[in-house]
Amino acid sequence: MSSESLKDTTAMPVAGKPPAKVQVTWDGEHRFDGRRASGGPSIRMDASGVTGPSPVDTLLAALAGCTGVDVVDILAKRRTPVQALSVDVDGERFAGVPGRVTKIHLSYHIVGADIERQHAERAIELAVTKYCSVRDSLDPNMPVTWSLKLNES
Repeated sequence: MSSESLKDTTAMPVAGKPPAKVQVTWDGEHRFDGRRASGGPSIRMDASGVTGPSPVDTLLAALAGCTGVDVVDILAKRRTPVQALSVDVDGERFAGVPGRVTKIHLSYHIVGADIERQHAERAIELAVTKYCSVRDSLDPNMPVTWSLKLNES
């Protein structure tokens, strides 16, 4: 069966959003370099974890980055800019093959002088449940939980 016959016809493209096109090139052993098909900077993935994060690590980082962008943008719109943000991600894995991710916890560390806890929590909730396209591309039944540390050293 061709990939064309497996196409999901129920999902309509979003106006203004072109298809995401990337190219991944093997660089020996378990190393792959990925970039936009049109060129530009690349990211290294290494399933052995020697020269870069594994593909699964990269997936988890993409989720953290995607939600992080949304959190920063939401708080900026409230005129409470983020001074620093980091996200620790724990992805539980299935013990068998394939070792898919079965549960994710995102731990946000946000620093910002005028950021109120309730607004930071709301920004994270919206990022995780509504705005992040990476999260929305994952299994909707997979639990994704989060926690927040605000203005802690």
